[in-house]
Amino acid sequence: MENSMLSMTLTDFTSTLASKSPVPGGGGAAGLAGALASALASMVCGLTSGKKKYAVYEDDIQRIAKRADELRAELLTGIDADAKAFKPLSRAYSIPKDAPERAQVMEDALRTACRPPMEIAEKCGETLDLLAELAQKGSAIAVSDVGVGAELARAAILSAGLNVRINIRSMSDRHYAEDLRERLDALERKYIPIADRTYGAVTERIG
Repeated sequence: MENSMLSMTLTDFTSTLASKSPVPGGGGAAGLAGALASALASMVCGLTSGKKKYAVYEDDIQRIAKRADELRAELLTGIDADAKAFKPLSRAYSIPKDAPERAQVMEDALRTACRPPMEIAEKCGETLDLLAELAQKGSAIAVSDVGVGAELARAAILSAGLNVRINIRSMSDRHYAEDLRERLDALERKYIPIADRTYGAVTERIG
């Protein structure tokens, strides 16, 4: 994009999100939620690392922290990627319905629009794997933040998935569409229960 949304203040981003502007939209919001989830994972690692009580987990905490930082950067990039991917789809919808090139342009644009939210969902799944580990190994004083992160990542997976599903329904290549749907279904079947178990583990530790 000409101007990255990552340079916006939170006030500007949410104001633009609240406006009639086509971007950011649900995909960008999902990317932000995922980035917040991974940021919380990093924070919990920072509060756990170096503590004698959790020394047995130090190598794991360092590994989690490194990947959480990477995921946060990737998810933030996904906000811009989602907005950029929507532009061809917006243009495709403006092509007259009787134009011979419309069908192929639309199909290509739908595929393009699906990629960023699918990637956001996948990265949020990775984030949930990290948070699930932190629910057991992270500092007790920050375990509530693990739960918050898990719920944010859970919401981001489902939210990004909705952005994929709404585009899938308009695809003419049904084989491609069903393959994409199956990937998304498998992702949700795997990670929504992990999010729920992580939340349960957090509440158990809190007591």
